[in-house]
Amino acid sequence: MRMLSRTLLLTLLSAPLMAQADTLRCGSQLVSLDDRRFEVLQKCGEPAFRDLVGYSLGPSERREYQIEEWVYGPDNGMLSILTFEGTRLRAIERRRSR
Repeated sequence: MRMLSRTLLLTLLSAPLMAQADTLRCGSQLVSLDDRRFEVLQKCGEPAFRDLVGYSLGPSERREYQIEEWVYGPDNGMLSILTFEGTRLRAIERRRSR
């Protein structure tokens, strides 16, 4: 019983940390997964770097989507790497700048 309550407590405490990976703050604006490319540009401005990673097939495999990574920062020693599939934001990754 004690182990179960510890596991539940750790899960509840880590839930907000997991939710933060789905958003990125740009000034006073928030960028979220599934935002469009132009919305990210309006909120965050031009990225420091843009890389074309490759292409991916869509769900029906009839349409090819461009995969692109945008890099913002470093901001307080952290880089923000945004991955777009087509025109939609699919991933937000934060890494320490080296």
